[in-house]
Amino acid sequence: MTIRIKITLLFSVLVTVLLLATSFSVFYFSSLERSSVFKQRLSGRAHNASQLFTILGDTSQALLQKIDASNARFFTRKSIRIYSPEKEPLYVFNTAPEDEFNVSAGVINDIISKKELSFKIGDRDAFGQYLKTSRQSIVIIVTAYDSDGHKWLSDLKKILALTMLAGILLSILIGRLFSRQLIKPVTNIIEEVNNISTHNLSQRIDAGSGQDELFQLANTFNDLLNRMQESFAIQRRFISNASHELSTPLTSISSQLEVTLQKQRTEEEYKLVMISIQEDVQQMRELTKSLLEIAKTGHKGSIELDDVRLDEVILKVTGAVKKLSPAYQIQLNFEEFPDDESTCMVFGNADLLFSALKNIVENGCKYSPDHTSQIQLRFTDKELITEISNQGDIIAQEEIEHIFLPFYRSPTNAHQKGFGLGLALAKRIISLHKGQLDVHSNAETGTVFRVLLPTAGSFR
Repeated sequence: MTIRIKITLLFSVLVTVLLLATSFSVFYFSSLERSSVFKQRLSGRAHNASQLFTILGDTSQALLQKIDASNARFFTRKSIRIYSPEKEPLYVFNTAPEDEFNVSAGVINDIISKKELSFKIGDRDAFGQYLKTSRQSIVIIVTAYDSDGHKWLSDLKKILALTMLAGILLSILIGRLFSRQLIKPVTNIIEEVNNISTHNLSQRIDAGSGQDELFQLANTFNDLLNRMQESFAIQRRFISNASHELSTPLTSISSQLEVTLQKQRTEEEYKLVMISIQEDVQQMRELTKSLLEIAKTGHKGSIELDDVRLDEVILKVTGAVKKLSPAYQIQLNFEEFPDDESTCMVFGNADLLFSALKNIVENGCKYSPDHTSQIQLRFTDKELITEISNQGDIIAQEEIEHIFLPFYRSPTNAHQKGFGLGLALAKRIISLHKGQLDVHSNAETGTVFRVLLPTAGSFR
């Protein structure tokens, strides 16, 4: 069921409930009003009859019969009874013989005790009155059928039923128009989203000029599309660069083999070719390993996480980088360790953190003239701060935002061996650990990579 149908049904149900409540209230209070008005009429007739009877006594019966017969047209099925306190009938009048009725002694006693009483005799309304004078005391009961009142209620019931039916049909029509107008912006958003594909991610949804929830929804979609467009662009660039980097050693291997096989070679020449091919294969292996590590960082659920002492990871990185080249030097500077061991630990994966820090430290040794990286570790209650600095070439401000992209190589370091994946991998790993990696580069302090990682205690 669509939202439009739900809104229409909900609107129609609400209107129907309101119409039912209104119709019931109108009919109920109209019925009370009819009873009240007819009771006043019966009370007036009872008062007149009792006054004549008490004044004229038994001689008034003939006169009362004429009076009651003459105004019978004003009361349908009218009957009058006058009783003594001893419940003996003193006067009887019936418009027709079938209008005869009997009342119990209990009803007469109620009239005497309450002075006045309204009640029902069959489908007729009845009014009883007890009148006590110096001459005599009587109980008079007048009953009649309110044909005009009941006809008026019947007509009112039909009018209310037709009005309610018309109101329900009108509410359905208005509900459809209202829901169409209400859902129209959502429908437009759906159509615009359906028209967006990977080939036209630059298209955006028209948010309009309002400030309502639909405006926020459209802006949310546009923000999502911006992120998707950026992700697709990075993915295409990554695939293009990866294909290029993989095809380069393959082309080199193929060319060397093709040239070598063109004629007979000496053993020494074959050996040189094999060494060159081995270097290309080693380059492909390193590139493939880097690509797999980047892919691994995209699946957080497959990574084992545990409490890791960051100082131990840094010491391990120091040893690993020094093994890469005798010229590489690393200077460590650890603040005084806190008493609480949990502030020295991060919640993460030791191997990934090792890979991220190793890439940053190795780059510092590789690209700085003195082949030296300085590592400073500081402790706070909520995070561990690792600063890795070197005195290499200053990174321009406009270049800083690109150095964490896969396969990006600075023009000043293009002659150095590498793939441009180390910092991209480090950035992903640090982000995976809810951390932050940023860089500052100037002539005074050199290039400083700052790694912020939350302590293990902050996750508890």
